[in-house]
Amino acid sequence: MVQPKAPALVPNSSAARALNLIGDRWTLLVLYAAFMRVSRFEGFIAMTGMARSLLVDRLGRLEAAGVLERRPYQTRPARHEYHLTAMGKDLYDSALMLLGWEMRWRMDPACPSHQIIHDPCGHPLRPVLVCQACTAPVKVRDIVLSPGPGAGSEPAPRARHSRRASDGPGTEGVGGVPLHPMLERSIEVLGDRWTAHLVAASFYGQTRFKDLQAQLKVASNILTDRLTRLVERGMLERRLYQTRPERWEYRLTREGRDFFPLIAALMAWGDRWLSGEAGPPEILTHSCGARLVPVVRCGACEGAVDVKTTRMGRAARQEQKPDSTPTL
Repeated sequence: MVQPKAPALVPNSSAARALNLIGDRWTLLVLYAAFMRVSRFEGFIAMTGMARSLLVDRLGRLEAAGVLERRPYQTRPARHEYHLTAMGKDLYDSALMLLGWEMRWRMDPACPSHQIIHDPCGHPLRPVLVCQACTAPVKVRDIVLSPGPGAGSEPAPRARHSRRASDGPGTEGVGGVPLHPMLERSIEVLGDRWTAHLVAASFYGQTRFKDLQAQLKVASNILTDRLTRLVERGMLERRLYQTRPERWEYRLTREGRDFFPLIAALMAWGDRWLSGEAGPPEILTHSCGARLVPVVRCGACEGAVDVKTTRMGRAARQEQKPDSTPTL
């Protein structure tokens, strides 16, 4: 009798767990709408253009994971709203880091999310992730990674039966609903499981094809495709390290390295919500000597930033749907 094949094992990682949960084009769209304070089914349809069956699936996944919760608002017929839980709201730092990366590299004054105001100082928000201990901005060159109490291995997640992010709609959106270039650019990186994991692995020092494949347990054709796409998008660059035969390393570019605060924020979120009793699988130590506890600060006044201290600018508010009172 043929024995079932043992599942491939991957290193425990809070960032990987977070990406496995939210690193999907449609999940990101739902979360984007939720942070814009859309809560009703038709509001999600209007903002994202998703098919109804697809929206039901993603709302169900996020509810099962504890990121969203259903609240009844009508009894006959039964109708529910979907609100971010404490776990969901805690993704705000990660959302701001994604926003900050986009604003630095793809600033678009027409995008509502690029018009956030930091209320305490009144300036347009330029979010910065800093070390809580020394308040210095978090940069990948200043971080040392070491095993944590939850280190070890776990089964690789099952492959999703969905198209990669780039195979979805472009900035023209779905069903005639336009997507801002900012959101589409972010989805190109985070909305595909292997692309997102490949970027994260690059921050862990993996640069060579065989090492990336061993780390991620990904098929060679998929890895080749995602590496090519990240090079084309300016996130990675190829460097020859062997001539006979030719062998290449894939190094993060400046834009790629600037993506690290998002990975650090997702890792911190995963530590808080997805580590379980074992504890964090990995520890980040900042160059100041303290364990990294990342926090978001306003680039203008260096004040604290959270949902309660931010709001949309007037021009952005005028573009929103009736169902939404946006914060991001």
